[in-house]
Amino acid sequence: MKKAPFRLTPYQVQWLMIVGFMTVGYALYLRYLAVEFSPVALACDAGLQTMLCKTRVLATVLFKNSVFGIVALIIATLHLIRPSIVLLTGGLIAAGFGIVLYNIGLSGLAIGVLILGFARPAPATA
Repeated sequence: MKKAPFRLTPYQVQWLMIVGFMTVGYALYLRYLAVEFSPVALACDAGLQTMLCKTRVLATVLFKNSVFGIVALIIATLHLIRPSIVLLTGGLIAAGFGIVLYNIGLSGLAIGVLILGFARPAPATA
């Protein structure tokens, strides 16, 4: 019995487009209006305790330690082993943040592995 390759329904494609655009949009917001924007950086470094400053610190710690890229690569590998829409969504989110927030190498590799997941057969349904 031959298994069919992993394919997305039109609703799943729309879901992934919405999640992808929102992820990259928020990552661009963080990068250009929180991390690299001088007035915000100076205010946060001076001790301002707002949610934006806390998010800025969290994003900075995560991308300095390549967390976005590592998580994206782990999820992409799991998606390659057993393709599913949940893993694809998680990998897309982590890779989107990683591409925008300076983890380009690992996140780019993860996107390539996510694409390879479409060549795998879908898991058997009972």
